[in-house]
Amino acid sequence: MGDFLAETYPWVKFLHVISVISWMAGLFYLPRLFVYHAEEAGSGTQTDALFQIMERRLLRAIMNPAMIATWIFGLMLVMTPGIVDWSMVWPWTKAASVVAMTWFHMWLAARRKDFAAGQNQLTGRRYRMMNEVPTLLMLVIVASVIVKF
Repeated sequence: MGDFLAETYPWVKFLHVISVISWMAGLFYLPRLFVYHAEEAGSGTQTDALFQIMERRLLRAIMNPAMIATWIFGLMLVMTPGIVDWSMVWPWTKAASVVAMTWFHMWLAARRKDFAAGQNQLTGRRYRMMNEVPTLLMLVIVASVIVKF
């Protein structure tokens, strides 16, 4: 398996980066949709229905597949011989941040269900604040991989 991973490393890395970009786009956009949904659409209105369609499609058609692909290709990179030195700090900070990013994804999915059930309790301001979470995690992940502290 190690030979296969070593031989396909550039392609796996390419697919991982593309998956991450797609996932991050969704993680940045869905909370922004929630801001406008919370502020502009009353429950049961046409606007509410439109936001629900956009949010569901973004999550199911883009974010979920991109997250799964990110994990698959990331784990393939981790299993490639000579790529990760687990005695260093950076793989652990990256791993913790990716787990946190996955938690945030799941939190967003739960908030989408709240909107669908007409039970959203959060304000647009709260969604604006939560919209910063993926940015902070992205900074830690990129610094971990590039600087390798």
